[in-house]
Amino acid sequence: MDLTTDYLGLRLAHPFVAGASPLTGDLDTAVQLEDFGAAAIVLPSLFEEDIVRYEETTDRYLQNVVRLKRRVACPVIASLNGTTPDRWLRYARLLEHAGADALELNFYHVVTDPIEDGRLVEQRVVDIVAVLKESIAIPLAVKLSPMYSSLPHLAAELDRIGANGLVLFNRFYEPDIDLEARRPTMSLTLSDSNELPLRLRWIAILAGRVRASLAVSGGVHSAADALKAIMAGADCVQLVSALLRMGPRALRTIRLDTTRWLAEHGVESVREIKGSVSAQKSADPAAFERGNYVRLLQSSQKSGALVGK
Repeated sequence: MDLTTDYLGLRLAHPFVAGASPLTGDLDTAVQLEDFGAAAIVLPSLFEEDIVRYEETTDRYLQNVVRLKRRVACPVIASLNGTTPDRWLRYARLLEHAGADALELNFYHVVTDPIEDGRLVEQRVVDIVAVLKESIAIPLAVKLSPMYSSLPHLAAELDRIGANGLVLFNRFYEPDIDLEARRPTMSLTLSDSNELPLRLRWIAILAGRVRASLAVSGGVHSAADALKAIMAGADCVQLVSALLRMGPRALRTIRLDTTRWLAEHGVESVREIKGSVSAQKSADPAAFERGNYVRLLQSSQKSGALVGK
């Protein structure tokens, strides 16, 4: 069974990547993730706010890259979350020099200013990626949120300037409100498979329309989830919440279950099914567009499923 896939120009043994999390930030656990079969390891993001607050943060992160590269054979992908162009560039160069095989640019910008134009928000992302592409040699993956007004246009622009991959999606952690204290509260909620359809839709829409690799992040908790992502057009899937819930062994379980499904269905490689249900290849491309919304509502109204809603 051939599970190999190409991601960011890197040949991976299979599509299952350990995504950025506290697990990958711990050296011994990261090594354990490779032992259980991680095809690549994405380190937690180096946040500009932490760099400004704690001067030793950068040195510690860079040392972790160096040490992990010495202990694992799989690709090590650093992650960077910045706010100012000069620091994006400075720390990207440092991560490259530390030996990272690739860099994931973690864009997380919440627009709160009502006069900030949406076009400028997207252009900021494009400009930063363009500068980094000109300045460092390692592959760049761009991790996006689903909140952009025209995700296909932004993806096409990033593809045009040479972004090597797109990771869909970053997860926003919205505040709740404590009624008694009358203040916002924050909590970390792990993803589940219910978050996957949003990723499937946009991977399927972009597959075949951009040259960049496509990765799913969020909502993959089983072999069935992973297979859906690959059929939509993903080159790899990043596992995070599944690993936090079930531990590194989840990597082996999902990989073996995927292999078993492929064998049972006479599929000899993941390449045979990759993108087979993308918008370009699907027998029902409208399912990824407005048509699906209209049909679903009409069907629910006829069956009475929406009565009382």
